[in-house]
Amino acid sequence: MSDLVLGLTLGAAAGVTPGPLFALVVTASLRRGFGAGARTAIAPLISDLPVVVVALAAVSSLPDGVVRGLGLAGGVYLVWLGARTVSEARSPAADDRPAVRDLRRGVVVNLLSPHPWLFWFSVGAPATLGAWQRAPIRAVAFVGAFYALLVGAKVAAAAVVASGRRFLDTAWHGRLAQVGGATIAVMGIVLVFEYLR
Repeated sequence: MSDLVLGLTLGAAAGVTPGPLFALVVTASLRRGFGAGARTAIAPLISDLPVVVVALAAVSSLPDGVVRGLGLAGGVYLVWLGARTVSEARSPAADDRPAVRDLRRGVVVNLLSPHPWLFWFSVGAPATLGAWQRAPIRAVAFVGAFYALLVGAKVAAAAVVASGRRFLDTAWHGRLAQVGGATIAVMGIVLVFEYLR
């Protein structure tokens, strides 16, 4: 399989896999439209940079203690963010917030999630370094294709959700945003329990 195809395949799979960032993209799109969802969706372009650099430099699995600490921190943050989203969905005034907050939330959620770390340490870094050894352009193709599909799939989800929100009244926006917030909080609780074991 070529490095480009591998990057496209992994990026598409990661882009549509349900997870904390995907839930945040859907919730932001539902509450504040496509722009909010798209800003949240591009978070990996910012938050993954230190992850990729560290993974490429180390190219070995993280010690269990680091993975556990990262998972616990991410889980606690997701519980807090989910509870806050549920709370904000009850008050219409909460819809007015700076655009930068969408991106910041996405960056924090993605950076604290163990998934990018585990992916880059177990799959991404070895694939990138292997492609680089064959030809640097192949490594660029792999990483570029991966992020194009990872972010592209999430932006597409934001567009679908945002286009469907016009069919819902304000009460339904709030209810669905509460469901999204509860989903984020549940994912956080699952992460906490997963890394406490």
